[in-house]
Amino acid sequence: MIIRNHYYEEYPKISMELLVSPSSVEEARDALAADIIDVKKPSEGSLGANFPWVIHAIKLMTEKPVSAAIGDFSFLPGGASQAAYGAACAGADYVKVGLKFSGADRAAELIEAVAKAVHWQFPEKIVVIATYADYERMGTISPMEVAPLVAENGADIAMIDTGIKDGKSLFDFMDESILGEFTDINRSLNQKTALAGSLRFEDLAVLRRINPEIIGVRGMVCGGDRSCVIQQKLVEKAMSLVR
Repeated sequence: MIIRNHYYEEYPKISMELLVSPSSVEEARDALAADIIDVKKPSEGSLGANFPWVIHAIKLMTEKPVSAAIGDFSFLPGGASQAAYGAACAGADYVKVGLKFSGADRAAELIEAVAKAVHWQFPEKIVVIATYADYERMGTISPMEVAPLVAENGADIAMIDTGIKDGKSLFDFMDESILGEFTDINRSLNQKTALAGSLRFEDLAVLRRINPEIIGVRGMVCGGDRSCVIQQKLVEKAMSLVR
């Protein structure tokens, strides 16, 4: 286990990338200032999957990387692998799946299936494995348990989000020290970290200290309510603060 006493000195400072999650082509136009455009359908869950034609249309709009969530999956490695392959075929550069179940062996099997489905024909594309900060109340696998499984089973990025969207944020369930340790573990395994989960503008100073490669937002750039629409001026504000 990595002890993170002076974590901001242990690794070279990186520039966090801002991932913004539009739910439509129209919203994507207001999110183009972000580093990564993440296509999802918030009405279908934390990592709700959008339509392949929406992924494709957004990919045609920008030269920036496009990410696509494929769902908060129960233990369905076949279904998850087909969804991941479909998202990659539609144009997603990053394919993101949530592990909405428990058990390390089952997690390893689904991660391997999704990574193989994407890398089989698209070795350059990136597979993101998401777990939930509120895993205890959801009864799902913990992020710390999954971090080494990402590296061992062919995926690229370990992510923490919140699974139940009820206004509680990432920091309501995990503090700076734990998130820093998660980031350090990933970096020691040569994989990247993404952090998300009802993040607020006031969280950005702490996130800069934790120093993950990617932070993901939606509610922050919708005026605080993820069910509202993305505002271009708030995306630009977030980018300026992240930098």
